[in-house]
Amino acid sequence: MRKTTVLPILVLCLSLLLSACGGGGQQSASTKLDVQMTEFTFQPTQFTVPAGEEITLDAANNGAILHNFVIMKLGTEVTMPFDEDDKANVYWEEAVNPGDSTSTTFTAPSDPGEYQVVCSTPGHLEAGMIGKLTVVAP
Repeated sequence: MRKTTVLPILVLCLSLLLSACGGGGQQSASTKLDVQMTEFTFQPTQFTVPAGEEITLDAANNGAILHNFVIMKLGTEVTMPFDEDDKANVYWEEAVNPGDSTSTTFTAPSDPGEYQVVCSTPGHLEAGMIGKLTVVAP
């Protein structure tokens, strides 16, 4: 009789443990992005959005100079330094002056995948001001 009592309890404990570990660290897709920009970082550095949806970007520049939130097209990465060749591969961008903040919207890319996010202010890419936008199927 004792064996039949232990097994259901063990199964219950294992299922609770596995459900608590679920998600694998994957961010859930959001239609609202909050980002803080300083020299020389985005905080956070990774964003996940649903494909083709309208996205609201709330960005604050807590730095001393101009920062940009630049999303590159799928399959492209910026060469260093950011220059005219890279501008042709920009999907969307927003500039924020020092000490300012902005709230704006854009339509997420329709193709799921990983998109590079950079600051195009000279020297910022080289200093590591890079992020990642992951677009997932809605």
